Amino acid sequence: MLLCVALAVSACSEQSGARERQLTLRTESGDHVIAIEIAATEAEKSLGLMYRTSVPEMTGMLFPYDHPQEVTMWMRNTYVSLDMVFIRADGVVHRIEANTEPLSERIIASQGPVTAVLELAAGSAEKLKLKLGDRVLHSMFKSAGK
Repeated sequence: MLLCVALAVSACSEQSGARERQLTLRTESGDHVIAIEIAATEAEKSLGLMYRTSVPEMTGMLFPYDHPQEVTMWMRNTYVSLDMVFIRADGVVHRIEANTEPLSERIIASQGPVTAVLELAAGSAEKLKLKLGDRVLHSMFKSAGK
């Protein structure tokens, strides 16, 4: 039975093309490990978390960029509210847009150069006490492991 579930999950992950990994949010309340999917290709970034009916707690999707840049996001075809965390090249949280409106086409901008955006279930940032200046630990950031 567990093998069937594992195979089904694996097939879904392969189908979406996103690779599952982990990152750590280092906050005043401690380190929090988040299971992530990485939207590495333009197609994966365009699809993001669209059409999903839930985002489990302590999971998210990471949108990496090759170099620091102004990034814009929206909630088109996204059925669940999200917290968007905009992250600088050094892994520092630059901006948080909490509790986004599902299905909205309002542009949500990073308001400065970032190299990644992390999407989490709405309310996660508050629950984890994530704030501006906190660190995201992952191999893609210069601060990884610090």
